[in-house]
Amino acid sequence: MTEQVWRYQSTAGRVAGTDLTGYQVEATDGSIGKVDKHSDEVDDAYLVVDTGVWIFGKEVLLPASTVVSIDPDEQKVFVDRTKEQIKNAPDFHRDKHLGDPGYHEELGTYYGTGLPFGGPML
Repeated sequence: MTEQVWRYQSTAGRVAGTDLTGYQVEATDGSIGKVDKHSDEVDDAYLVVDTGVWIFGKEVLLPASTVVSIDPDEQKVFVDRTKEQIKNAPDFHRDKHLGDPGYHEELGTYYGTGLPFGGPML
């Protein structure tokens, strides 16, 4: 069941309606970029993160469940994944995300189970 992956954890400190655009995103082992877009939709909450030069300007989609805390004073979002786990996630495709339920499921499975594509459990 991947629908839980698209919800913020109750302990994340998420305040509905707060604009996270521009917030720094911190993985467990360092900064990965800035929030480019986010959604608070019920059962479809996520962050789109612009990684800048870290992984060649790639955008990544992080389901809301990966957010462990938000610091509005420092404008930072902390996620419970390593840089490597995020780098190895399925590629983010803006057009597929909104219209392809199979793609949505693929991302949800990757982040919901902790299983990297084609690799051992983390």
